[in-house]
Amino acid sequence: MAAIATPAGQATATAVTDKPVVFMAVTDPVGAQLVDSEEKPGGNVTGMSDRNPVKEQLQLLKDVDPEATTVGIVWNSGESNSKVQVDQAKEAGEELGLEIKEATITNSSEVQQGVESLKGVDGIYVPTDNAVVSALESVIAFGEANQVPVVSADTDSVERGALGTYGIDYEEHGRQAGEMAVKILKDGQNPGDIPVGFAAEDSLELVLNQEAAGKYGVELPQELVDRADEVIGD
Repeated sequence: MAAIATPAGQATATAVTDKPVVFMAVTDPVGAQLVDSEEKPGGNVTGMSDRNPVKEQLQLLKDVDPEATTVGIVWNSGESNSKVQVDQAKEAGEELGLEIKEATITNSSEVQQGVESLKGVDGIYVPTDNAVVSALESVIAFGEANQVPVVSADTDSVERGALGTYGIDYEEHGRQAGEMAVKILKDGQNPGDIPVGFAAEDSLELVLNQEAAGKYGVELPQELVDRADEVIGD
């Protein structure tokens, strides 16, 4: 069985105990209780984590606004992977001089109310939170109306209007998960003995949205644009 994202991974691992399970796009597989440890998962489950380079992603906000001191994050309290990202953001924020302000929600219908409670922040960070990403347009609209840049944890959100990200190449992510499945099904390896995989640092993609920058009232530094893997609306 293959499962994409934390909720699907947890449901599949609970329901399927007699066949191999390979998960993808799970930020914290240990915290989600999918594996015993990242080095030796144990049981019948292994897979690929899409843990984000949160510090680098938050740095994008400082790159476009060096005077920024506060960052708002809306996140679903029911998604364990989101809590991990918020904790990472708090840790990174201390290093970058950014105070993290939170708004917790329980479903996508609460995203607009959540982001409205963050008025006054200098930027918004959108983690790979299923509920928030599904209602991303509410966050984008808030950012544009209040001239607050929105940085995302995934490249698809940049295409939808976020300012930019250092994102995971999910095609490569899926290919690596497929290689795990081959090891299990063809080579006879035990899923519990295959370490959880992570994106290599050199596979991260810097994606920027020039058109979105204008709507947020900020300017992308040329140095950043020059080293981007993709610039949307250039």
